[in-house]
Parts: sequence; C-alpha cells; structure tokens
Amino acid sequence: MSEERTGFRLWAAAEPDLCAIVTADDRRISYGDLFAEVNRISHGLRTHAGLRPGDTVAAVMTNSPGLVALYLAAMQSGLYLVTLNYHLTAPEVGYILADSAARVVVGAERVEDVVVAAAEAAPGIQVFVDGLPRTDRARPLSALTADMPATSPADTPAGSLMMYTSGTTGRPKGVKRPLSGVDADTGALTYVWLFREFGMERDAFASWLVSAPMYHSANITPAMGALHAGGTMVLMDGWTPEGFLRRVQARRVTGTSMVPTHFYRLLQLPEPVRAGADISSLRYVLHGAAPCPREVKQRILDWFGPVVYEYYGSTEVGTTVARPHEWLAHPGTVGRPASISTLRILDELGNEVPVGQTGIVYMRQGDDRIEYHNDPGKTDGARRDGLMTVWDVGHVDADGFLYITGRAAELILVGGVNVYPAEIEAALISHDWVADVGVVGTPDPEFGEVPQAHVVLADAAPDPDAALAELRRYLTDRLAKPKRPESYVLRDALPRDPNGKLYKARLTRAEEASA
Repeated sequence: MSEERTGFRLWAAAEPDLCAIVTADDRRISYGDLFAEVNRISHGLRTHAGLRPGDTVAAVMTNSPGLVALYLAAMQSGLYLVTLNYHLTAPEVGYILADSAARVVVGAERVEDVVVAAAEAAPGIQVFVDGLPRTDRARPLSALTADMPATSPADTPAGSLMMYTSGTTGRPKGVKRPLSGVDADTGALTYVWLFREFGMERDAFASWLVSAPMYHSANITPAMGALHAGGTMVLMDGWTPEGFLRRVQARRVTGTSMVPTHFYRLLQLPEPVRAGADISSLRYVLHGAAPCPREVKQRILDWFGPVVYEYYGSTEVGTTVARPHEWLAHPGTVGRPASISTLRILDELGNEVPVGQTGIVYMRQGDDRIEYHNDPGKTDGARRDGLMTVWDVGHVDADGFLYITGRAAELILVGGVNVYPAEIEAALISHDWVADVGVVGTPDPEFGEVPQAHVVLADAAPDPDAALAELRRYLTDRLAKPKRPESYVLRDALPRDPNGKLYKARLTRAEEASA
C-alpha cells in the first residue's frame, strides 16, 4: 500500500464522484458529498458549539453516515471523539459524558431519550440528534451545520479517539493519548502502517463491510481505513448471520472486520445455507476483540479460505498480527508483534519469563504513552518499564508467536492450582451441542473456589440432563480434574456486548438454578 493519495480528504478532493458509503438502506453517498458534510460539521463545532482543539465530543450513534461524518470532522478539528455503546443505559452514558468532559454529544434518533437523560450528569453539554428530535431538550444535527461552508477549514489539526474500556470488570475508563500536533492529512498516513502490517492492497477496500458497531475501535479503525484508501464503506445496522451473507454476496464485499461471536453464529447455520452462500469476493477478514477458540477458527478458515487475519491488542497496548499461513503453522496463536510493537511476558515481580512459560502480557505501540483519563493510579498500576498491560495472561513460543491463556483478573484458584476460564470455554465450545459458554469461579468449602460453566445449548442438543452428562464426559478426556466445572448453569443467552465481550460479573449474579 503506497503513501500516494492515502487520506479521505485527498480522495475527496481528487475524485469527488467516487462512492464513499453505501448505507444500510442502500443509499449511495459520494466522497464529495461526504466531505462537504464533514466540513460543515467541523465549522459548526467551532463556530456554533465553540469547541477548540483539545476539547471532547461524544457520539452515541449507530452505523450511519452521521457517525462517519462526525468522526472525520473530529479528526480534522483537533478534537477527542468518544464513541459510546448505544445499548448503554442513561446512567452509564451519563458517567462517560461527565468523566470525559464532553462539551457536545450527538445521539441517534433511536436513543434520544437515553442521551437527553444522560446529559443531566454533564451540566452545560450541548445535545444534538442525528435526525429530528422528539423534544426541545435536543437540537437536530442540522442546527450545528446550518449556514456553515462546505469547504475545508483553513486549519485542520489531527484529532484522536478517546475510547472507553468496555466496563466488563468495572467502571469504564477513558484511554487517552496526547494529540499528535500534525495536520489531518499527515495524520491519515498512520493508516499506511496498518495496511502494510496486514499486507493489504487497495482491492481489500473496494467494498468494505461494516457489520459490527463502529463505537468499538476494532470496527471503526479499519472502516475508516477504507475511506483513507479510496474504497467504499458498506454499512449494516444490526447483524444476523443470514443478513451478513446476503450483504457479502449482494455488494461483492472484499473485506470486513468480525468478532468470534459472528463466527459462532455463522457456523450454527444449516450446512446447506452455508454451502449456498457466495463469499468468493472476500479477500480480508480481520478478527479480534475477544478470544477465538482454535476449533472455531479452523472451521471458519476451512469455509472462508486463507483470508482470515487475526490480531491481538487493545486500545491501551500494542498489536500482534497472525496472518492466515502463520496461524495454520501455529494453531491457536494471536500472532507476533507488529513492526512497531514491543512485547514482553513478565511475572508478578516484573521479571521476564522464559519462552513457553506463562506470565502477564505487556506491550507498547512504538513510543506511545497512553493514560487512563482521570485515573493516574490505574495508569501507574498497569505500566512497567514503559510497557502497559490489560492483565491478559499468555506465553510466546520459540518463534515469537503469542498465545493468550486468559485474564489474570479471571484466575480461578482451585486448591492452589491456577485455572483460567478461557481454556475451559475453548474446550466446551468445541462440542457441537454448545452454542455459547462462559466460565466463572464459584466458592467451594474444600478448594476455595471451583469453575462453574454457564452454557447455552445448541438446538441440536438433547434434553438438558443428557446434554450435561455428555459435556461432563467430554471434558474428562480434555481437561485435568481441577479445570472441569463442578456445576453448570443453563441459560437462554449470555450477557455479551455486540463485540462478543462477556460480562462475567453478571454471570456470578445468575438467578438460574445450577445443575
């Protein structure tokens, strides 16, 4: 991927008639029209809303042209953009609005009531709706852009995302980086690194499907890469396995970003449905954001072909990449460090452990120094020797490939034996009768705590008693006794966010009776 004409603004100026977005309802938006709206928002944020570089704007929006335009406007206005999960409650949104000191929040029409209620926690914040507000407590986004020029601002300092951790283990925290100080066109060149790491050519972005919510960095980053590469962004608003396959076929999708939950659901489709789907246009399928069991990944590769690229990382730390041939040669790996990433596996005392030995995963992307917004204690606690950790546990092999074992915070200590839920979950999900699973520790008078499996049975499973008896037998040959769940909880669904992350704290409060 060449640096020549990398950047949305350059493509919009050079080829304004190119199709930038195909909306969820199949409307087409050109680069020129999108750029004009981006510029109007940029001027409006500065002129009508009074924002200046370094200020923060928040979005509680669906996969829509409005979110794309707001993102691009923030990135050429020197602003921090906080993208929020539109499934959050008003108190949850309100906490983030207040903590981030957002001065403007834009909500989708469907969550206007939530955003308006949440804004009460952030006095003085200006509330806009991407559409027609139902109350006078919010203004339409068009009020921000009214009478604003469609031409680029004279100054276009690069902005930055400030992503909030998912809150699966506690209060969300903002991950904040210093603004780069470069202009937006120079800032867009950081995508050249992304393209090169994955070996992506421009044809990867000819038709890039955005099927998962863009409030997550794992989805918004490659989606915007499509526009920086002169490609077309194809939107979905709401994901189903059948809808995904139809969209891929109808739009001849060349690339997309997915999470393991998508893989699970696709593989549960009847075999004739899978066999009849035309996915031949796919060239690049990126996946990350949550652990993917080895057998699930292998089945997807068998179906999709060698087009599945895995990455590991987080908003806070660096990145590893596992290209298809690398994963096939090292099954279960999440890859080796990217060219500008540093990886070390350390013990509790900060000493580097030998190859093959498990420890805490620490990483850094280049010279990046992030901080948790308003929480220096958490920042210092996660940093060691210039590296950061999100408390994942893993090891590297002799070739430098990283394997994630679990999370230190989820460790179950069974009579002194370290047990990581991820290993148990991977074993259970490999059974045809298991549609989803999450494992947590539960108190035990003899061993202190023992694993408990929360299971969603597949349609093919027999009655619960027979299914659980089979699962217990199945694990006998696969896991040592301390790792086998002492109890099972059958559930209709697990509490996951749309990116597949499991809210394990909610499992410990399950009301279902244990089997």
